[in-house]
Amino acid sequence: MRKSKLESYEDILEALVNRPLTLHALASEAHLDLTLLEQNLKSLINSALVEDRKTENTSAFAITEKGTTVIKVLNFQKYLRRIKGTIRTIDEALEILPKISQRNTNSEKPRD
Repeated sequence: MRKSKLESYEDILEALVNRPLTLHALASEAHLDLTLLEQNLKSLINSALVEDRKTENTSAFAITEKGTTVIKVLNFQKYLRRIKGTIRTIDEALEILPKISQRNTNSEKPRD
């Protein structure tokens, strides 16, 4: 299944969180082909989420402070979605438990 643009951006930012990477290393870490990666990098650079650090011999991409903030917010949103799912499961269990308990109580009563 193809990744959405947001998923691709997120994968790029996640790959750059720990250290700057060259284009090929970033493509490998983010699991993107070079053409798509280059397109996404342009958008991320234009949005000041990623910067291109060029030296005499190489070019490496690094996440900016703004990019780090964005990835933290995205990760926090994922966390909140997981918590929401857990709370929903607990609520459903709390609704079902009294019914199960009542059913067990009724089945344990001796029949005359």
